[in-house]
Amino acid sequence: MRGNGRLDRFVIIGGGISGLSSAFYLLKEAKLRGRGAAITIVDPSDRIGGKINTLRRDGFVIERGPDSFLARKTPIIDLAYDLGIENELTGTNPRAKKTYILHHGKLHPMPPGLVLGVPTEIAPFAKTGLLTWGGKLRALMDFVLPASKETGDESIGDFLSRRLGTEVMERVAEPLLAGIYAGELRKLSLSATFPQFREAERKHGSLIRGMRANKRKGAAAPVSASRVPAAVKNSMFLTFKGGLATMVEALNEALSGVERRLGVKAVAFRQNDPDEHGTDSPPYEVLLSDGEILEADGIIITAPAFDAADLLEPHTNVDALRAVNYVSVANVVMAFDKSKIGIDFDGSGFVVPRSEGTTITACTWTSAKWLHSSPGNKVLLRCYVGRAGDEAVVDLPDDVLTDAVRRDIRQVMGITAEPLFTEITRLHRSMPQYPVGHLQETAKLRTKLRAEKPGVWVTGAAFDGVGLPDCIRQGKEAASGVYKSLLGEYK
Repeated sequence: MRGNGRLDRFVIIGGGISGLSSAFYLLKEAKLRGRGAAITIVDPSDRIGGKINTLRRDGFVIERGPDSFLARKTPIIDLAYDLGIENELTGTNPRAKKTYILHHGKLHPMPPGLVLGVPTEIAPFAKTGLLTWGGKLRALMDFVLPASKETGDESIGDFLSRRLGTEVMERVAEPLLAGIYAGELRKLSLSATFPQFREAERKHGSLIRGMRANKRKGAAAPVSASRVPAAVKNSMFLTFKGGLATMVEALNEALSGVERRLGVKAVAFRQNDPDEHGTDSPPYEVLLSDGEILEADGIIITAPAFDAADLLEPHTNVDALRAVNYVSVANVVMAFDKSKIGIDFDGSGFVVPRSEGTTITACTWTSAKWLHSSPGNKVLLRCYVGRAGDEAVVDLPDDVLTDAVRRDIRQVMGITAEPLFTEITRLHRSMPQYPVGHLQETAKLRTKLRAEKPGVWVTGAAFDGVGLPDCIRQGKEAASGVYKSLLGEYK
């Protein structure tokens, strides 16, 4: 607390996982520093959690937004321990390890050893029916092609085409990697998405050799190096038994003393004049859409790039934020009686290259991948639609969209049964697209903002990663960064 006993006041703009994490770690940071903090979260939605949205229905656990996270990214594991929900973590079904790629209307298993679309085992790669012999030989040229001497950023698509050839990029890597961002690989920044590719090339002179070495290094890492509970140590992906909302609910409880302003939007902020308001008054005011004004010593903006740009534009150059486009997507979840499906799923699902011309971009066999998600006598499928260049499909009427998705799964998997129910979730402007040079430009923005508006921090999925662990990490960094600015600890 300050000399007069007043609490440090913070306004967090955005109630998604980045905002909630920022609030949680602000409280921890304040306690660590022996200070008091009063926090207000502002979000235009009537609920917290952002894209995390779990539906629990008829014994099913249905994710309407993200459904899991990478176990190797520890910030979310650390948060689970901090919240006391680590025992709620669950992994994927070990019997559903296969993933398929649709090619010429048929499902082909991904060759063993494929890591983020990069082959690390040559024999299975040589046998796959996904590629022509010319495409396979072109990929193996990666062993002899010299590493690029360029140090600047480039697109994922250009990098993979340069190392492995266009065929591998379009038929294998694109449906796998673009599924994370719903984007076009030739427009997405390599440095901001998969920097390990460039590092593999730089260090080993070959992408394949480098990814193979990374795989061996990961396999050799001691189990004790991870805090992942023993029951789920062998799973690459994790979630919670009651869905990802488990984490939001735990955060909500941990933040019981934090004020919320839901259903209203932060429309502007301004810096107070100390001569007019007094030197001990908070330096900032945040204006809400309902006319309320919130005083703040620090502001953390976790809103999407387009909303963050609107807030920051009166104060600084926001070209880096305006350059981040967003793609709209939707997911269509269908439940079935297992007895009427006639299929024994042996994997986690399939992805679809653009060239296939289907409505769906991927399909997760959810009940096979996540055993907690469905009663044993039921089947749950989650189909994805929408990606960069193909967003109109997201806004098709429910019946038209459902018919298109059912037509695809009938043609691909032969499923003709009537669903027990269908849940459609549209996520408009939800997937940020990091352009080439993104990290450098956003770093400049943050440096300038820190100098010109100390105590104002901008973060979230628009910056350093769209995954839940990335957003949690950024929330923790924001909490530390705002306090450092507030206390003048930046040099």
